[in-house]
Amino acid sequence: MKYNKLTINNPEDLMFGIAPKPVITRRGLEIGGGQVYAELNFTLPIMTINNSSLNQVYTNYREIAEGALERALHLNSKGVVLEFETLLEMTKTPTIGVEIVKIMNEICENYYLKYGLKSEIRLTPNDLREFERPALQRTSKYLDPMMELFEEGMRAGADLLSIESTGGKEVSDEALMMCDIKGIMFALTVLGVRDMQFLWGKIVSLAKSQGKIAAGDSACGFANTAMVLAEKKYIPKIFASLVRVISVVRSIVAIEQGAVGPDKDCGYEGPFIKAITGIPISMEGKTAACAHLSPIGNIASACTDLWSNESVQNIKLLSGMAPTAYMEQLEYDVRLMNEALREGKLHRSVLQQLLVSSDIYTDPQALILAPENVIRISKELIKGDSYISNARNGALCALNIIEEALNSKRMQLSELETNYLPIFREELNSIPDNESEFIEMMLPVLDSSKFILSEYGL
Repeated sequence: MKYNKLTINNPEDLMFGIAPKPVITRRGLEIGGGQVYAELNFTLPIMTINNSSLNQVYTNYREIAEGALERALHLNSKGVVLEFETLLEMTKTPTIGVEIVKIMNEICENYYLKYGLKSEIRLTPNDLREFERPALQRTSKYLDPMMELFEEGMRAGADLLSIESTGGKEVSDEALMMCDIKGIMFALTVLGVRDMQFLWGKIVSLAKSQGKIAAGDSACGFANTAMVLAEKKYIPKIFASLVRVISVVRSIVAIEQGAVGPDKDCGYEGPFIKAITGIPISMEGKTAACAHLSPIGNIASACTDLWSNESVQNIKLLSGMAPTAYMEQLEYDVRLMNEALREGKLHRSVLQQLLVSSDIYTDPQALILAPENVIRISKELIKGDSYISNARNGALCALNIIEEALNSKRMQLSELETNYLPIFREELNSIPDNESEFIEMMLPVLDSSKFILSEYGL
């Protein structure tokens, strides 16, 4: 790994709205520069996307952007990020995605010129390679439309580039369901790391070519999937916590390749990345309930720089359209955080403490996101000589923190959960530091028909 020391060493400095390396957008949002902004994430209602429905698709996105910015303006917002997560058809046919960016950017520009409201668009295409099995991570025909959407989307007005990349998912999907910690380690620290190096080299190069911002990735398909499975009681919460920590060494590769943040909202690995690299991050919590349930509604905002809601459909609620309603919810949340920031260190610290303490001992996934635990785990995530050793050390540290909370009686878990603690510890301790040795260990026990080593440069 490129990083061998933390940028933020003290938990009290891991604060919402403040990042050592803030990002300034073209319309003047200073993300991480002393203020938290809302990041609205939205999608279409249930509908078919084809040539006959394109006008309806475009109308939906026009209404979403106009409704959101109008509400933000009414609430005296200081700035907004609109995240456009494309749907499958919009990436496979990049002209559709580009047209949507163009429509929304014209609205953003109008509100900026007319009212001074600063807003930017984060463009997040699908990783289409996921839909091939076994995945062709480097030679896929789907790479071209993905890169075309990035390139043309920037020209159309997108300022921030992100993706939820899926390298290694063909191994992790089964490993998650089987609670196979070694399989997860292989998927994320071997396959995932190598794919991130390949993919983010391309994305950063494209961003630099147009003076745009390569923002960051998210282990959504890995760690968020684990969180949702744990919420449904399909897998242990402890396992989901370890997957989150392990995913950090994969997601940080985007920054090693030149991404500067803010990282992706469903990247709950963001606090660790912020502590290590100093970049601003986007997080989601209680306002993501429209898309998925989670045990980390408040603590997720403890050190965020953008506060997001996950993907809300453009459907009618009693108050208005859902994206507009969520814009209001996000604005009130960030208004509170920004007021605490303006009042000074004592007030912001008190608010952060309340956000943390309201969640911390309710779930191990919340426990590991407390700033003091983020710093503690992050130190382990950078001290080794390989991605594998860093991920293993970080996961073992998380296990220690969980056991300490259990032993102190501050957190309680069922016996079904705690029975896994020695199992996971033994499995992690058996993993070698060396990548070649780890690959040699894993290949005989993995289904080699599900992945192609050469597609990962192996």
